[in-house]
This record gives sequence, C-alpha cells and structure tokens, in this order.
Amino acid sequence: MWSVSGLQRILHSMLQLSEALLNRPIMSLRTGQQIATANTPIINPNNLKIEGFYCTDRFEKDAQVVLLYQDIRDFIAQGFVVDDFDALTPPEELVRLKDIMDINFTLIGKPVVTTSKRHIGKVSDFATEIETMYIQKLYVSRSMFKSFTSGSLGIDRNQINEITDKKIIINEILKTAPVGANAIA
Repeated sequence: MWSVSGLQRILHSMLQLSEALLNRPIMSLRTGQQIATANTPIINPNNLKIEGFYCTDRFEKDAQVVLLYQDIRDFIAQGFVVDDFDALTPPEELVRLKDIMDINFTLIGKPVVTTSKRHIGKVSDFATEIETMYIQKLYVSRSMFKSFTSGSLGIDRNQINEITDKKIIINEILKTAPVGANAIA
C-alpha cells in the first residue's frame, strides 16, 4: 500500500507537460490564498531550464512579477505553493536573470530540423521534470501528410544538437522499416 508521502515523491519526480505548468494559481503558504497566476515560463535556451515564471499579481492586475523556480515550495492540485507574497519579484530587480529574460525564448512553435537541414516539424509541447525544472522532452507536430503516416514525434533532450533563436537542430533520426517488412539475418 502506498503512503501519501510516497505518492507525493513519485508525483514530484514525474514529467509534467507545459499545460500543467502554465496559467496556474500561486498559493501563499502563510495565508492559504491565491496571490498570483503563473503565466509564461522563463526558459534558459542554453540548458533548457525553466528559471521562473512571469506572473500576474492577483492584487495589482497590471503589475507583472516573476516567480523563480527555487521559490516554489510545492506543487499541488490547486497550483504552486510559495511561502508568501515576498517570493514574487519585479523583473527589473532580477539582475542575474536579465540576460535570459531579454532573450524572451519560447519553445512552442519553434521549428525543428536535423543536422542535415531536413525539416521535422514544430514544437507543439514540452515535458519538464518538476524537481529540477529541466525540460526533458520536446513534442514535435509534423506536417499534415507526415502526421498521417507517422504521427507526432517525441525528442529527448539528449537528441538536441543546437538551439538557436530561429530553430532547434537535432541529431539525425533513424528511419524505421515499414510495418510488415521482412528482416534479413
């Protein structure tokens, strides 16, 4: 029989798709109330790590604040848990993160090509390991014709060769034999 703490450890080590991380309430541990909403991830393109999230302050709707990943205490069904409102920082105060924020890197919609310049598709989603906030897998949607024959494609982070402003370059993909092809020994 599983204990509650055992199940929580398993859930924390699992990969989460981007939609599980975006537009999530940020809850204060001190007050038990929602203090903001996490909207957009701040992704470091050098190592594919989510450094934090741009958030909308619940009390000042026009004020954009940043929640750093290390200030997240827990992930629960209701959203992210932080100690208090002090975990949210105005972007201009995050000097060490300024260069990453200025890049404004986004994954969704980024073209994916192989090292031989063959177009694979566009990133449609990504999966993040919650404990470290490293993006582990990219999901690539393919052209209409290719999606009928082979569906979408999952790219592991170790298959990525280079990330530029305009595209993601991956190592060559092995071609698979058609279903029903005879193997020769």
